[in-house]
Parts: sequence; C-alpha cells; structure tokens
Amino acid sequence: MNPSLARCTLLAVAGSLFAGIGLHAAAIDPEHETRAHRMSALAIEWLCAQQDEKTGGWAVSPDRPAYPAITGLVVNGMLMEPGVDAHDPDVARALAYILSYVQEDGGIYDRVLPNYNTSICLSALALAESAESKRAIPGAQAFLRGLQYGEAADTSTPAGQETKVVDRNHPFYGGVGYGSHGRPDNSNLSLMLQGLHDSGVRGNDPAFERALVFLARTQMLDSINDMPYADHAAQGGFIYATSPDAESVDRLVGQSQAGMIDETLDNGQTLSRLRAYGSMTYAGFKSYLYADLARDDPRVVAAHEWLRNNYTLEENPGLGTDGMYYYFVTFSRALAAWNEPTIEVVVRTSGDTRTEKRDWANDLIDRLAALQNGDGSFRSVDDRWMESDPVLITAYSLLALQHACRD
Repeated sequence: MNPSLARCTLLAVAGSLFAGIGLHAAAIDPEHETRAHRMSALAIEWLCAQQDEKTGGWAVSPDRPAYPAITGLVVNGMLMEPGVDAHDPDVARALAYILSYVQEDGGIYDRVLPNYNTSICLSALALAESAESKRAIPGAQAFLRGLQYGEAADTSTPAGQETKVVDRNHPFYGGVGYGSHGRPDNSNLSLMLQGLHDSGVRGNDPAFERALVFLARTQMLDSINDMPYADHAAQGGFIYATSPDAESVDRLVGQSQAGMIDETLDNGQTLSRLRAYGSMTYAGFKSYLYADLARDDPRVVAAHEWLRNNYTLEENPGLGTDGMYYYFVTFSRALAAWNEPTIEVVVRTSGDTRTEKRDWANDLIDRLAALQNGDGSFRSVDDRWMESDPVLITAYSLLALQHACRD
C-alpha cells in the first residue's frame, strides 16, 4: 500500500477518536457518528485509489473537456473530515489540479459548464485555506456574479454567452445555468449560492438578492410566484426552471423534471400544475436560508412545510431514483443549515395522519450504509445525471455524511 492509501486507512481510527467530542449535529447519536466516520474513511480510501496519478484530479479523461468540479466535490468531502487539511498529499495534488483550470476571467473550468465547475471548486478552495486557494477566490466570486442573469451580467468574457443583461421583469432574472440550454435553472443557482456562501459572501449580497427573484418564480405557491404556471398552486416546493429553454421563455410555462401533479382548489376544481420535487425543494430551501430570510418568512415556511409532508430517504421525492445521490447532498446541506436536530414530519398511513420527529442525520447515515459497497464506494441505482459514475456518487455520499456529522 502506498503512503497515501495508508494515511486514508488511518482515518477510520481518527474518525472514531473524534466521535462524541462536539463535532456532530445535535441529533446524531454516538453509534451513528462513529459509523459515519468509518464510512467516510472507507469512501476516502477508495477515492484516493481512484485519483489520477498524472494530474491529481478525478474523472480525468483525455477524450473530453475536464470537469474540475468532480475533483472539487472529492476535495470538499475530504477537507470536512477531521484531521485532513490542504497539506495532505492527495488533497494538495488535487488542489493544484483545480487551480490549473483558473481562467483569465476568474472562472475555474475547461471550455464547458463554467458555472457548475467554478461554483463547486470555489467551495473546495474556501475550505482549503491555503495561500494559493485564497488568491483564486475573489476572481471566482466575481466570475459567478457575472454569470447571473440581471443588470450586472457580464457578457464580455468568453463565458459571457452563458448569460444576458435582463431586468427584474424577465423570467430569467436572478438565475444562472449550464449555458447549453440557454436558460437558468435552480440546480446551477443552488451550486452558485453554495460556492458564494462557503467562500464568505453574506446573504445580503446583491447576488443573493437577485437570486430571491428567480427562487420565488420556481416555488410552486400562488401567493409567492408571479408566473402563470403557478396560478392557484399550493404545493410550496420548488421546480427546476422558469422555462424549458431560451426559445420558450415568452410562453411562461416553467419546467419541472418531475412532470405534472393535480391540485384541487377550495371549490373542488382540479388543475394540473408543475410538480415540485425533492432535490430542488431542498436546494431552494437552503438558498433561502443562505440569503438570510427569517424562519417565519412565508417563503421559508411554505418550503419547510413541503419538506415535512414529503420526508423520505428512500427516493428523490417526485423523481424516484433519478438524482438520488444529488438529493442526499441537498437534503443534508439544507437541514444542516436549518440547524435543528430533528424535523417533525407528516406521516400518512391507511387514511390516518399523524406527525413524528425524525433524527434526519441518523436516518441519512442508515440509508447510506445500506448503499455502501465493501470497498468504500457506493452502489449506483440510476444512470441519470451521471449517477452511474462511482466516483461522482461516492463523492456525493461523502459530502452527505460529512454534513450529517457537523454542527
């Protein structure tokens, strides 16, 4: 075994030593905490073995553009593990790989997906706290702000085609996207706000203020959302985007990856509406918290109510196994940001409705334990959104475990 793998193996012991000394979320019990650290150590050991020897990155392929974001996800999860820092040899090589993709415009990407890659890498660089990482942070923050649709959009850079200068009345205002569909979406917006938040940008920043407009237009609640596709909607959860593509923006039809759902009005009339779903609702809820909305704000209350009524870790609610590991990450980040040890959920069985408190961190650890392979990687359950890639889903799982174990 090489020195890096030997070091990763020792994390299992280190994780046990850290258990029970205040690093965990309030709900997690000592048994689950110890289990989570051992699972994390196994995942890190497996990921270390997959690191590209030549470049220091993960998911490196000479046949396609690089995705430094995958390396960013792994580094983020590793740096959250007690005892691991930027001096760790595998982390140091990975950080050098990420920094090799810093562009003149401040973004961190290779030809494609500038927001996705820069946002995730920004979160990792913020955790690293090395001198080299700190130097790259301001440029990445400015680059992300320039990709956001709004009056401050920067169309002068090579990635400027990914955005447009629009006013507040435009359905794209406040959003950010992949670029390939010509419209913003909630997943990219959530990742951007995560990167800004992790790197110290406060919730009253103009980027968060603009994001609140897009978030409201993707929350399926008539009293919040001014788009016609939300008329009479009472779900409270979030959909994916305000439009399926750039060409459809004037139709004001919105987009949900979960299709449609029937909603019954007070007068008994049934209307078909875009269906809110799990990963986007946790992402939207988390974004509201990062934007410093009050806990009793109607937007926050409605989203939280959706979470209470749709609590599960068996699937990505509304999508089944599609994007399930991504769902685990948004679930853990959102509830960690909410900072409550339990969530009181609504349970409906055989016509009976009751509430019960769930220790969400323990539930998440149990679910991930059932999905982890003996070698530390995680089992693929679906191939949508690249979730057949064991490196990606193991990185997602590591991040989810880390958020379950931290205050």
